[in-house]
Amino acid sequence: MTPHLRLRAFVVGAVLTISAVPAFAATCGTGSFASWLDDFKADAAAKGISQSAIASGLNGVAPDQAVLSRDRSQKVFSQSFEEFSGRMVPPRLTRGANMMKQYGSVLSRIEQSYGVPGEVLVAIWGLETDFGVNTGKFPTIRSLATLAYDCRRAETFRGELMDALRIIERGDLAPSEMRGAWAGEIGQTQFMPSSYLKYAVDFDGNGRRDLLHSAPDVLASTANYLASYGWQRGKDWEPGSANFNVIQQWNKSEVYAKTVAYFASQLAHAP
Repeated sequence: MTPHLRLRAFVVGAVLTISAVPAFAATCGTGSFASWLDDFKADAAAKGISQSAIASGLNGVAPDQAVLSRDRSQKVFSQSFEEFSGRMVPPRLTRGANMMKQYGSVLSRIEQSYGVPGEVLVAIWGLETDFGVNTGKFPTIRSLATLAYDCRRAETFRGELMDALRIIERGDLAPSEMRGAWAGEIGQTQFMPSSYLKYAVDFDGNGRRDLLHSAPDVLASTANYLASYGWQRGKDWEPGSANFNVIQQWNKSEVYAKTVAYFASQLAHAP
């Protein structure tokens, strides 16, 4: 799936920004990982990232074979909408309705700012990580470094690793906090670092864009992402609509997008 670098449909990240690799960068998979990492650090410094961010993020990093195993064993998503939505929505509907109430005022302010209804945001939140419960255990920097050194999609993950260092430098997250899915997605709605940099917002006003711990930041950032792809305020999100097409920018899978739309519609009619 394009936004997530993998075909596992129920964990979604946001669209990648692919960075070109400079000519002097060490070729993926050649030589030792340590030599490759030294060259990457030099490249990061040349791009203006501070030595403190480089050191705190990359010192002691080693490849993770578990990440490579996951990357090699991806399977094409084959469940029907009925199968996937039937498995994912009913167990989350009551909690989702409770989240709509708990964060009602925040969701109202987010809709005023970005035009995206709370039902859609809560549906994505629930499908991605069970409302922040299951954000992933993989150290993000290690996962990204492993995949950047590997040759399958080296340029893409090299750019994501660079952006992860920029998140550290910006002060949004410390390296030790950055844990998520095996392919580098971070936070309660699973943003890749490039999308984190581009779309994350500080909606709770504490000076950090924190998609791991702050539900207001998580929900507003997700709304910002959807708004940037043309979400139409006040319009529905049923399949075939312009807003459904925006949901597919979050996840290209039609089954996943239809499940988001269905879940959101169920929340809209929940007591």
